Amino acid sequence: MNAKYNVRLSESERTSLFELAKTGKAAAYKIKHANILLKSDKNGPNWSVKRIAEAFSVHRNTVRNVCQRLVENGLNAALGRKEKEPSRPRKLSEKQEEQLLELANGKAPDGRKRWTLHLLAGQLVELQIVEDSISHESVRKVPKKNEIKPHIIEKWCIPPKEDAAFVAAMEEVLDVYHWPYNPKEPRVCMDEQPVQFVKEVRVASNDIKSNRQVYDNEYERNGTGNVFMFVEPWKGWRNVNVTERRTALDWAKQIRELVDVHFPDAEKIHLIMDNLNTHNTSSLYQAFPPEEARRIARKLDIHYTPKHGSWLNMAEIELSVLTNQCLDRRIPDRPTMIEEIDAWQSERNLQEATTNWTFNIQRARFKMKSTYPKIDGQTSAQN
Repeated sequence: MNAKYNVRLSESERTSLFELAKTGKAAAYKIKHANILLKSDKNGPNWSVKRIAEAFSVHRNTVRNVCQRLVENGLNAALGRKEKEPSRPRKLSEKQEEQLLELANGKAPDGRKRWTLHLLAGQLVELQIVEDSISHESVRKVPKKNEIKPHIIEKWCIPPKEDAAFVAAMEEVLDVYHWPYNPKEPRVCMDEQPVQFVKEVRVASNDIKSNRQVYDNEYERNGTGNVFMFVEPWKGWRNVNVTERRTALDWAKQIRELVDVHFPDAEKIHLIMDNLNTHNTSSLYQAFPPEEARRIARKLDIHYTPKHGSWLNMAEIELSVLTNQCLDRRIPDRPTMIEEIDAWQSERNLQEATTNWTFNIQRARFKMKSTYPKIDGQTSAQN
């Protein structure tokens, strides 16, 4: 025990603490503090701080603090909880905080992309919301407390309101997603995204202290390409190809490979994709003779996601996984990217990684009522 806070209980104090600990009618923390004081008593057991802490499952600092309060403030203070230090007065009143949040959520000043903490602090003074100056740190605590970050702009794919075309396309895709599995009619989601090849200007070096590779911030742009993603989410299969361009001919060649190489025995392939200008059977006629184009088209049953509804395409989810796990780094050229994607694809297919899609038509009609047209003043989703 620290000599500065030696506990020496009087007979009456010891009797009082024994009664308190024995009856068990007081608050649990008071009983624990009583036992700590009894075992700390120099005229009694005189246990060490370590032994007391282990016996009563408390931190050593708790033992020291209880003894300190007894020596400095008496028995009642030692049995009670530690008094909280008075908090600092608020820099802004509730009304001033509301005005600040309204300002932070509003339009940024001319010539500025967004609000900064310094700008907000200056504007509070300029608008005489605060009488005196206020630091940007005081401003920072208000948006943080209210979970508002004016420097972050969230972008969403917002569906239109009361749009029958959107609803029809959405419900068709959701209907296809919940069909029972049929190996003769596979459901394949397709999407694509542009990619950029980036070369290192300087060779990466190893940082001895952190045991990590260090890359120079300078790089060399080495051309672009396009990634085609085909995925059968219910079977955990995907196929990814990297092409030099994104044209109707490229798409047509990918579709022929899908039909003839990956699903040659399928009677019909249900293809879910967005309605990009190259994503239609006319591209097949640009790439192949009419007989060949017709043969491929007969194998397809195309289901388009609605405009502003690309999130309904499960291939987007798989592209996001590909980007985060494989492509989110500097890849110098197309052959290297093909090699890296092949390795990623093989692992994912071996794992048979599937997508757990739970959104259905019933949820859509409940969650997205505003997208359904109103019939006789009532949303059609409620009819």
